[in-house]
Amino acid sequence: MEKQTSPYRWGMVVDLDRCTGCGACVVACQAENNVAICGKKEIAEGRNMHWLRIERFWVGEYPNVRARFLPVLCQHCRDAPCEPVCPVYASYHNPDGLNGQVYNRCVGTRYCGNNCPYAVRVFNFYSHQWPKPLDNQLSPDITVRPRGVMEKCTFCVQRIRRAKEDASGEGRLVRDGEVQPACAQTCPAEALVFGNLADPRSRVARLVRSPRRFRLLEHLGTHPSVYYLKGGGREHV
Repeated sequence: MEKQTSPYRWGMVVDLDRCTGCGACVVACQAENNVAICGKKEIAEGRNMHWLRIERFWVGEYPNVRARFLPVLCQHCRDAPCEPVCPVYASYHNPDGLNGQVYNRCVGTRYCGNNCPYAVRVFNFYSHQWPKPLDNQLSPDITVRPRGVMEKCTFCVQRIRRAKEDASGEGRLVRDGEVQPACAQTCPAEALVFGNLADPRSRVARLVRSPRRFRLLEHLGTHPSVYYLKGGGREHV
């Protein structure tokens, strides 16, 4: 196991009991990170650009069947299979436990996307445009990626860096709940909880200790930083 050198290890807990499948997190992620909008033709070709998707599945036996929802984003694996296959080191692991992506280094081999078992990386096939006045909605904190690069969720790393800089200027660590990715901030049901897993007192660290927790494809040994809580109960923390 790698040695923890940073006081931060960012992670997320998704409570499947709370998720209603509304899609607010998907829209918030798209707006915050300048994710391109794909039209009907591109979607039909499988050129979706969303960094976050909502999977739907069914539980129970007919006629007592219920639809449940599973938000899937980059799992920020501790042993990420996307990292060792990148020939230009565009996919890397930072000290805070984030699986980063250097867009101006990516040459579009798509090896990382092919090696990701969660299918959470998207390839930018087109040079997307934001006609006026829609270009005013673009976030100045995030670059507008050109075509030919691989994109994915970063846990809104721009927000994390801003919070760390503010905390460093005050001579302290980032407080629990002080930084939130756009998806967690927007979720009306508070199904997404983000925080520092290295802090045992943080809300996300306490939820991770729940008996309902599980991780996607855990048998692969990728050790994701995104945990899910099975349906059937709620922790009030």
